[in-house]
Amino acid sequence: MTSNLLRKPLKLALVQLATGPDKAANLSRARSRVLEATGKGAGLVVLPECFNSPYGTSFFPKYCEQLLPSPPSESQSPSYYALSALAKEANVYLVGGSIPEHDPKTKRYYNTSLIFNPEGNLMATHRKVHLFDIDIPGKIKFRESDVLSPGNKITLIDLPEYGKIAVAICYDIRFPELATIAARKDCFLLLYPGAFNLTTGALHWELQARARAMDNQVYVGLCSPARDMEAEYHAWGHSMVVDPNAQVVSQTDEKESIVYADLVEGKVEEVRKGIPLYTQRRFDVYPDISEGKIKFEE
Repeated sequence: MTSNLLRKPLKLALVQLATGPDKAANLSRARSRVLEATGKGAGLVVLPECFNSPYGTSFFPKYCEQLLPSPPSESQSPSYYALSALAKEANVYLVGGSIPEHDPKTKRYYNTSLIFNPEGNLMATHRKVHLFDIDIPGKIKFRESDVLSPGNKITLIDLPEYGKIAVAICYDIRFPELATIAARKDCFLLLYPGAFNLTTGALHWELQARARAMDNQVYVGLCSPARDMEAEYHAWGHSMVVDPNAQVVSQTDEKESIVYADLVEGKVEEVRKGIPLYTQRRFDVYPDISEGKIKFEE
């Protein structure tokens, strides 16, 4: 490779936010935590899935906001404006976890991430592609599809100073195709705001993070809400950053906190040189999914 995918060092911060039923309070709390992170040098800050509301199918219609046509008015999407202003105030790239979105044109609801640049401009949106429909007898049953509709694209974002990143949401991490395509399109970092629960979190949270990093030899960040045992849904927490060698470099417990990691230029290339998967793949035996029919637009 002629140049590093990550062009210069980047401090990543994952805000494991404690959220409640008061949207304005959630937005205010997010602001204070993001400013805390940038005060410690973070250049890219991530908020968790459903950071502005409780998580659950019964809450999506109550807390939803209208994002289209873009830009929305402040009354249509207070979270959009809060994130935009915060990114500009903090002078940071900000991945706004996700918020419940309602499209009045289609009458559909989505689980949507908004990504802003340090000028406060919207860079990209990602609607959760794979909906969380599971039924583990005696443990948990949950069906996002009872209320939500899926997004229909892969989301890659170019941060001009640093390089490309990919953003997906929670259950999206279980589908390695998204990660593989992003990595082969030269992303150095995969970010997943996500709210695994106490069953799936214990089973697969760290495993999924390390698996996506190992398969693709890139950095991976998982950002969860803090756990609230008084809430209807109990998030796993344990936000973490994994390096391209699939080692956990930073993580937290279930309480509200901020996870920091210093991403180093050249690390991706060093790992790929030692274990050269990128020159050993046999596309004469199996297809390269990154060259298939891929949707980058809704």
